[in-house]
Amino acid sequence: MSSYGTAARRLPAAPVATRANALHPGAWWLWALGLGTAASRTTNPLLLGLLVGVAGYVVAARRTDAPWARSYGAFVKLGLLVLAIRLVFAVVLGSPIPGSTVLFRLPEVPLPDWAQGIRLGGKVTAEGLLFALYDGLKLATLLICIGAANALANPARLLKSLPGALYEAGVAVVVAMTFAPQFLSDLQRLRRARRLRGRADNGIRGLAQVGLPVLEGALERSVALAAAMDARGYGRSAAVPAPVRRMTAVCTLGGLAGVCAGTYGLLAAEGARYGLPVLLGGLALALVGLWLGGKRSLRTRYRPDRWELRAWLVSASGVAVAALMIAAATADPAALNPGVVPPTAPELPLWPAAAVLIGLLPAFVAPAPA
Repeated sequence: MSSYGTAARRLPAAPVATRANALHPGAWWLWALGLGTAASRTTNPLLLGLLVGVAGYVVAARRTDAPWARSYGAFVKLGLLVLAIRLVFAVVLGSPIPGSTVLFRLPEVPLPDWAQGIRLGGKVTAEGLLFALYDGLKLATLLICIGAANALANPARLLKSLPGALYEAGVAVVVAMTFAPQFLSDLQRLRRARRLRGRADNGIRGLAQVGLPVLEGALERSVALAAAMDARGYGRSAAVPAPVRRMTAVCTLGGLAGVCAGTYGLLAAEGARYGLPVLLGGLALALVGLWLGGKRSLRTRYRPDRWELRAWLVSASGVAVAALMIAAATADPAALNPGVVPPTAPELPLWPAAAVLIGLLPAFVAPAPA
């Protein structure tokens, strides 16, 4: 079937993405973090595979041709590498899970008394290897979900959407992201020119003769950018009373600490009860701190990204997946965490699987790439 027919089947679900209707990048991150939170609540390989499939389908359906969109494959490879390392550690260093089904034995290295609890080599059991496989799959799924957000969200637009209190950090990151590719392109151009002239570009001498022009060009661009930013008012701030500054620091630091504690509670199996209230309280404090800190910023935004209905639907789908998976882990933990002692075949629970499929909503409501 022609590409026109493929586009015709896809266009009725969502409009073609333009600069005016492009989805807010924060919505993609909320969706991906929701999938990652759901992955942290289960070790069922069927549910984890379903989460990876949902993330991969949405990326395939809504990924653009931008350079950052190519990062998804790197995150998938990183997840597979983490899984392999986890299995190797389980084989070499052993597993805390007791098991009676011995697969094979490795030569064991005797360790001193102060290293009790650690072993090198010895017997490798099916139960310990299965536990390592489930644990590695969970971490790999988390990395793949984060990779989906990196592939779908425009980093420059995300940094531009930062609140006024963080705009200096956003400007620094944008400048770094802009100058790093230019630095590499200048380096490749100069090395290519030296090779065409028959000059060596390796060794200390070649590096010095190539590196100095590259650094000089980067310095000239930095000075020109600094002058342009100063002419446009970057770095200027309004006068804020001292009590407001102190209140801003207290709210921001307290809110960030609450967000970290709440996130840890949501990701840990024992902290589901206090994780969500602490996270919401920390978010509220952090938002107040950022709002107060934004009062010292004098900047204005040119064509700011709007949070429209489609962004609400995308972010709500990720939040719904996380909330339903947390509820399922509380109601039926055995279905989401299959036993390894003795090993039991994992089964696909129906309503948690249906909850994961809610994460497919962005593939149909988010604007389609041109």
